Amino acid sequence: MNFADLSKSDRLQRVKKLLSDHLEHSTRDIVYGAEVMAVSACISELRNNGLTIHSRRKENIWFYRMEA
Repeated sequence: MNFADLSKSDRLQRVKKLLSDHLEHSTRDIVYGAEVMAVSACISELRNNGLTIHSRRKENIWFYRMEA
């Protein structure tokens, strides 16, 4: 899989900024807060850029939290 370079991607920078509070955010929070689609792809790309992002599922909702 190819992934974007965080330093060159406004899309990934918006998601990183949203997650930088180190709290859990749902997929919906990220879609609206960072104005992105395909949240799981964004999370995967951020992980490939070296960030540690934890995920968990509660029923049918995914939550993401970036490690401090």
